Formats: sequence, C-alpha cells, structure tokens
Amino acid sequence: MELVQKTWEYQRRIEEFFRNIGKGRIGRVTKMARRPTSDEYSKVVFITGLGVLLIGAFGFFVYYVMTQWLPELWRILNP
Repeated sequence: MELVQKTWEYQRRIEEFFRNIGKGRIGRVTKMARRPTSDEYSKVVFITGLGVLLIGAFGFFVYYVMTQWLPELWRILNP
C-alpha cells in the first residue's frame, strides 16, 4: 500500500502545481505580457541574427588559428 500512497501524493502535488501556475510570479508576468509590435520584432530578429553571425565568425577564427597558425608556431618553437 505504501507505493499507492506515494503515487497519490505525487499526483496531488503535480495537480496543485498546475492549479497555482497562474497565481505566483508566472501569473504576474503572463498578465503583463503583450504581443510585440512589428518594429520590436524586427529589431529583436536583427540583433539575434547579428549575435549568431558574430559568434559564428569568432568560432571560425578560432578554428582557423588552431588549424593554420598553431602548427606553424609549434614547428618554429620546437626545432
């Protein structure tokens, strides 16, 4: 019977969590949220795309340095 009681208690906690989801911090944020304007949306998309490009360029630069410059530097430093 212990397993059944634990299962019912777990089910009760899950149901309580979902019943209170709109009352705490999440509920306040959800009530204040609104749909962004097209101008706000395009700015967010532009900044996000710029960030992705910058991170990708940095990753490519690190890859290039590791594959091209480091072996040469290693050969110069260790004759």
